[in-house]
Amino acid sequence: MSISFTNNINKPPIEDVLYIYSITTLGKGLLMLVISVVIIPPKHKVVAFFLGLHVIKIGEGGHRPCIQTFAVDQFDNDVPEEKAVKSSFFNWWYLGIVLGAIGALLVSISSSTCIIFTPVRINMYVEGEERGAAKSRLLARTNQFRFLDKAAIIDDKDKSAAKHDEWRLCTVNEVEQVKLLMRLLPIWISCTIFTIVIAQLGTFYNAQAGTLNRTIGSTQFQIPSASFQVIPGLTILTIIPFYERFIIPTAKHFTKHPSGITMLQRIGFGIFFSILAMIVAALVESKRISVAKHQGLLDDQELLFKTLIKRPVFIQNQPLSCSNERLPQYVLMGVAEMLTIVGLQELFYDQVPDEMRSLGATAYLSIVGVGSFMSSALISVVRMVTARRGDEWLNGKNLNKMHLDDFYWLLACMSGFGLVMFVVFAKGFVYKKLQRDAEA
Repeated sequence: MSISFTNNINKPPIEDVLYIYSITTLGKGLLMLVISVVIIPPKHKVVAFFLGLHVIKIGEGGHRPCIQTFAVDQFDNDVPEEKAVKSSFFNWWYLGIVLGAIGALLVSISSSTCIIFTPVRINMYVEGEERGAAKSRLLARTNQFRFLDKAAIIDDKDKSAAKHDEWRLCTVNEVEQVKLLMRLLPIWISCTIFTIVIAQLGTFYNAQAGTLNRTIGSTQFQIPSASFQVIPGLTILTIIPFYERFIIPTAKHFTKHPSGITMLQRIGFGIFFSILAMIVAALVESKRISVAKHQGLLDDQELLFKTLIKRPVFIQNQPLSCSNERLPQYVLMGVAEMLTIVGLQELFYDQVPDEMRSLGATAYLSIVGVGSFMSSALISVVRMVTARRGDEWLNGKNLNKMHLDDFYWLLACMSGFGLVMFVVFAKGFVYKKLQRDAEA
């Protein structure tokens, strides 16, 4: 297969990407060593374990933005057919990532498999003529952030100078590139609240599932609480084909937009679904607490759990089971993730300067990382504030007294504020305009 190779300034060659990918493989090998070798003392295992996690993330931070940018750059913007399918690529790209993540949760794959198949991929990309993204594209002048236009104005000092100072005088294209980054910064900030919500998927969602009835039918088999993390992934695998084949064509019919809806509209819908997910999670947790109070087991979480296993509790003739009660919040989280994450990928690829597309992909990934840190910081602040009132939230081993439902309501309110902030910033957002399009 012969696919053109484009040379973006900030994107390393495929050989460098594979070198960075080997760092990730090294981290995975270190984790496997910690797990498999029994003679290593536990105190040394902790250090090696976290070292392996950090090495993996360092490697992923290097190769993930470059791989994605390299793949998207194979589409030529000058060819209408390729430009039309570029937006769909982000959907199918994320579907592949989610499919791999689900497989990682269900099946343990040796890291040596990646090493065997990685060199095969090199032969799929053959260097050819520079196309599409490698060509210089001049930006059209916009009226937003007009104070930056002063950098492109030639004054008397510039006229008298024998050589223009690049730090003093800029081109219109360079000024517009700075404007692109300034427009994306408010969007980046407003989406961090969404990533705080996503961070709950692997933390309190698991804790909440562990206290509910997870048996299948009349059998004694229990579904592990962590296994429910595949539900958002399965939702994404189902929704993306439906979104591509039905939602986008229908939206095109009404909006006449090439992608059905704009990138910012897609992100906004995703944030809205994350609010619904938090509301449903709060209602389910409130219902679970009411069951504990009704059974007189509010002070004994383990006894409540054993009671639910032996005899499921019925509320209004409906059993309180993990699959029935918690499925909607997982599905809503999957829909929110599909809309927002993929929308952010496309936005930070398309709306950054052409030479910074790899860094644009890095910026979108940094939102997820910052959101995880902010989630931990928010939990610490909530615990500190509520401890002063004498009833500390999110503390202890008894989930019945952690006020998790109140914390979910807090996240829903914060997400609502984030959505309002996002809409305000999105209404003032000006999409990238090329000079050739403006002249046409």
